[in-house]
Amino acid sequence: MAVYHLAEGEARFAELIWEREPVGSTELVRLCGERFGWKKSTTYTVLKKLCERGIFQNQNAVVTALMSREEFYGGRSRQFVEETFGGSLPRFLTAFIGKKKLTDEQVEEMKRLIESYREAD
Repeated sequence: MAVYHLAEGEARFAELIWEREPVGSTELVRLCGERFGWKKSTTYTVLKKLCERGIFQNQNAVVTALMSREEFYGGRSRQFVEETFGGSLPRFLTAFIGKKKLTDEQVEEMKRLIESYREAD
């Protein structure tokens, strides 16, 4: 299973790439210097780590995403439910909702969502 976790600095860096991609590696170094106070070596070290994890790629000095923001955070959410609730979506929803009451609109929206993912008979 892929590990969908980023340290705080890695997450800010990833967001910067997702906002700007495709971005030249020279431009990325400049942006990281401005935003995070990073040196060139720090930028390339973090980029290399995230490329090795399959999130980004750096080809011909152009950085692009191999995994979209939505794919990454979706995987992170699924991993959390798997690890914390044994993969049980009902257990997760029960914990998430807690003692709150759902509106009729929320209930109907959840029903439509469940129906759209139901296996065909």
